[in-house]
Amino acid sequence: MSERYIGLMSGTSMDGIDAVLVTLDGETLRVEEALCHPWPEATARELHALCTPGENEIDRMGVADNRVAQEFAAATLALLAKAGREPKDIRAIGSHGQTVRHRPQLGFTLQIGNAALLAALTGIDVIADFRTLDMALGGQGAPLVPAFHQALFARPGALRVVLNLGGIANISVLPGQTDGGAGSGVYGFDTGPANTLLDGWYRRHQPDGGSYDAGGQWAASGQLVPALLEKLLAHPYFAAPAPKSTGREMFTLDWLDGELDGCTYAPADVQRTLQSLTCHSIARQLPTHRDAPTRPELFVCGGGAHNAPLLAELAALLPDWHLTSTAQLGLAPDWVEGAAFAWLAQRFIQRKPGNLPAVTGASRPAVLGALYPA
Repeated sequence: MSERYIGLMSGTSMDGIDAVLVTLDGETLRVEEALCHPWPEATARELHALCTPGENEIDRMGVADNRVAQEFAAATLALLAKAGREPKDIRAIGSHGQTVRHRPQLGFTLQIGNAALLAALTGIDVIADFRTLDMALGGQGAPLVPAFHQALFARPGALRVVLNLGGIANISVLPGQTDGGAGSGVYGFDTGPANTLLDGWYRRHQPDGGSYDAGGQWAASGQLVPALLEKLLAHPYFAAPAPKSTGREMFTLDWLDGELDGCTYAPADVQRTLQSLTCHSIARQLPTHRDAPTRPELFVCGGGAHNAPLLAELAALLPDWHLTSTAQLGLAPDWVEGAAFAWLAQRFIQRKPGNLPAVTGASRPAVLGALYPA
């Protein structure tokens, strides 16, 4: 039976709320409509600030919790209007919320966006809080999208990797094995920063230039600093074994300033080097593919899929890989994460597991999320 779900996602880069309306019929997913709802500037600033410890956090978080829900509701209503649909047409919303802390080493992750308020404002049942049960079972609570990538993109006999370039980069490795059970050799993890340092450094040095380096043009104007690149790549996270996940808490401008240690590189040269950090950290952590029967494929999604210089550098580091966008698989790169949370909402409604223990490190597969009825 065909049902409609809405997925709502705002990632670590906070470049907007992805709202994706999908039709799910069995294992078939079709994006019916989608949009990106911009954050009001003041709200984005406050959310960025909440990601690092500061004054009066509980009050500030309580207010932000409601503000996120209000913006998620506005995104939902705009999406319904664009699609010509009504709340009664939607089975449920899958809301990721906005991560303000991800601290797996302390056993918690925190996504805000008051789900009860979201349900009340939209008149649609909301499934939210997708990460905490995985964490309760000893997992990282992240990444959650590999299960979705496996369901949609895996192909028997083909080694495929789906690379999401958001604030943080993560990979889903789909080995194409046909002989296993659930997940069948699939694994995935966060490789490290994708856009979070690039965006932060750009905003610091180009305060009037928008929130990110459009098309990677400013980075392209700089020169790579090899000594700095090697220093950044020495961060212990890159060599840590999977399962692992990270967030902007680890890769901050404060960390970068410490690594720069008073060196007066031209800001554009640092930006160019941060691009290389993203590319090299990904390339070094991709699976070996000597046994792959066909040329391995790397499918890119997320905001970084529009950064041509970054993709060109990544392709140069990976001559053996066929690098393309998830659009080749029928899902536009901007809507993969939003569609994943619509899919996770359906998994909850059907009481089917949404995690892959080989990815997150949880002790078992689990039904993820909690229901907030409208």
